[in-house]
Amino acid sequence: MNRPQPNEYPTWGETYISKVDRDIFEILNDQIQSLPALFRANADKADYAYAEGKWTLKEMLGHIIDTERVFAFRITCFARKEQQPLPGFEEDEYVTNARFAERDLEDLIEEFIALRKANLYLFKSLNEEELNRKGIASGREINVKSILFIVGGHIIHHVYILKERYHVV
Repeated sequence: MNRPQPNEYPTWGETYISKVDRDIFEILNDQIQSLPALFRANADKADYAYAEGKWTLKEMLGHIIDTERVFAFRITCFARKEQQPLPGFEEDEYVTNARFAERDLEDLIEEFIALRKANLYLFKSLNEEELNRKGIASGREINVKSILFIVGGHIIHHVYILKERYHVV
């Protein structure tokens, strides 16, 4: 599948889409193993945040889960020709209100795996016409294919942050 064109997504999407350097479905499948492995290898840092006011590893994983849910909902809506604009979401408020710090890291890991596996059934079922359908989210037009690439690139982005700032291995 070809990378989305810049006119198919808002400028903020480039942060994530630019990180997709191979087949998006390979990336999405690989992340089912690679992301849990990264968090499991760093379980001793589950409550670590690299600075005051920054998310802990558990909160980061919770954010990844919430974001995947929001983007999968957007994909579903737009692929099904939803005409209503969808709201944005404030990631910091979501993390603050989710109590991820109180959760068990392994439960969060298993939740991510189950969510991604379920979402892949939807993602793989989309045909070219559905992938090109558009909708409005967060006040900006975006197509389904772009959101799919953002889902994969979002995790690549956060893995980079985890390695750079949290010093995970």
